[in-house]
Amino acid sequence: MGATQMKPNPVIRDGEDANQNDEASKTTYLEALTYVERLHRRLLDVIKDELERQDCSEINSVQALLLFNIGDSEMTAGELKTRGHYLGSNVSYNLKKLVETGYINHQRSNVDRRSVRVRLTDKGREICAVIDQLYDKHCGQIAEVGDVSVEELRQLNQTLFKLERFWTDQIRYRL
Repeated sequence: MGATQMKPNPVIRDGEDANQNDEASKTTYLEALTYVERLHRRLLDVIKDELERQDCSEINSVQALLLFNIGDSEMTAGELKTRGHYLGSNVSYNLKKLVETGYINHQRSNVDRRSVRVRLTDKGREICAVIDQLYDKHCGQIAEVGDVSVEELRQLNQTLFKLERFWTDQIRYRL
């Protein structure tokens, strides 16, 4: 009778372990989401700081990042939304401001008059170069100063890619 009382009930223990795993999984997932959100805001802060160093107050960090993402390409606002994952109204507003301030040119498509193609002006390419130099500087420092190896970045990229694919599938297939 004593041996029976001391033997753990595997059904109860498995249920408790599954519950603890679910809770740990949720906590870890929410922590990852917090980091993703915080990192994007921090990147915008870093870009803002660099723009201030360059005495560029005419555009904000979101607009500078948009210029960088356009780069040497010519594309539509829809393509920017797809590639950069910007919100539609955010892209439209920022593109309008960048046209007004002379950082990009825009032209209606000859094929589809509803579609507007944008490309950087020389002024826009200057900002793109500033961001590119900032990223080069980061690449030169991240291992030593940030203690982040290239392999860790590769692993991070793989994980973020999987997370993006998971979220895309949630939308696409309504899982």
